Amino acid sequence: MNFIKTVLGASAVSLLSTTVLAESLTIATVNNGDMIRMQKLTDDFTEKTGHTVEWVTLEENVLRQRVTTDITTKGGAFDIMTIGMYETPIWGKNGWLVSLDDLSDDYNVDDILPAMRGGLSYNGTLYAAPFYGESSMIMYREDLMKKAGLEMPSAPSWSFIAKAARAMTDRDEEVNGICLRGKAGWGEGGAFITAMSNSFGARWFDEDWNAQFDTREWSDTLNFFVNMMSDAGPPGYATNGFNENLSLFQQGKCGMWIDATVAASFVTNPDDSTVADKVGFALAPDNGMGVRSNWLWAWALAIPAGTQKEAAAKEFIEWATSNSYIDLVAGKEGWANVPPGARTSLYENPNYKDIPFAKMTLESILSADPNNSTVDPSPYVGVQFAAIPEFAGIATEVSQEFSAAYAGQQTVAEALAKAQALTNDEMEAAGYR
Repeated sequence: MNFIKTVLGASAVSLLSTTVLAESLTIATVNNGDMIRMQKLTDDFTEKTGHTVEWVTLEENVLRQRVTTDITTKGGAFDIMTIGMYETPIWGKNGWLVSLDDLSDDYNVDDILPAMRGGLSYNGTLYAAPFYGESSMIMYREDLMKKAGLEMPSAPSWSFIAKAARAMTDRDEEVNGICLRGKAGWGEGGAFITAMSNSFGARWFDEDWNAQFDTREWSDTLNFFVNMMSDAGPPGYATNGFNENLSLFQQGKCGMWIDATVAASFVTNPDDSTVADKVGFALAPDNGMGVRSNWLWAWALAIPAGTQKEAAAKEFIEWATSNSYIDLVAGKEGWANVPPGARTSLYENPNYKDIPFAKMTLESILSADPNNSTVDPSPYVGVQFAAIPEFAGIATEVSQEFSAAYAGQQTVAEALAKAQALTNDEMEAAGYR
């Protein structure tokens, strides 16, 4: 009788363990194509682990606001958050994220590209795993470039890009020579113009944390951008971000687009892009000052400290950012559509080496240096951002002033003057000056 009780007791514990382990995870993510694809493949994760997933999919600016509010207030709304290289080291330092240093041996964390692993760590501890990594590069219509009588260099200058943009523009055919981000948001239009400004010799702060928007370099950057976009950009470019420009390019309405390298698989996908067989790639432009205008970023998965579902959350992160997931996507949608820029082994894989944009993506990622992103010395780490907690709020306001200039609501000089004043005010209030 005691034996039967023991067996029944053991069985009950076993059933209870299984029930406890089958968690429902709530994940916040951005509405980019690769994340949408991941959601469609989540059944594979559920079949392997028993865990289910509830997705909260948000536009980029909204995602940043929601996850920042949740993590700082300990709201507990999410078990996994999609964040990037800006938030990860800051939040890791604050103790707001769960360390990922104990992922399984099969996961092979050493395979993550050093630039990605470094940017998602604090003091050598990994706090987020890259779903995909990116830099930025030029995607362009080879047919329109040829029609304009020009040939794209592999590493062009901004002067060439402006010349080509104007030559490729055909307003009667609704073809814009160039499509670039103007949308407000530090990670939208703010990211683009900051990376661009680096190549013009500009920087956000000098070595004493004084704002630098009153300099000739920033004036040159913004005036060049506005003049080029007014002549060759799409109407309403002040409200266009990544997804809006992706749609325009896929519809054949852009001669060139400078944006995230991850977009390459979408503009060359014949199921979605009307110009899939006409796309070429080149490094982001420079001005001959030794710094190109490409950024460095990873959309990564992190676990907020305090979640009650840490073990299950780590299982999901291992599933979604592993080589096995890459193989899963390749098997269903082809090697061109796997998440790029995160793992060294992908660029050594013979199935991936001949993908048209693979080499340029890797070159772009490797050429971005967050420790030396500006021509003159700066006190901050980051290419398209300054890795300080105050940056997101300040840069969001600055980007709003810039977008207002793009929309013709104020002059470039007025936008820069406001950016200078508000940045210095915020930095002084934060104790930097």
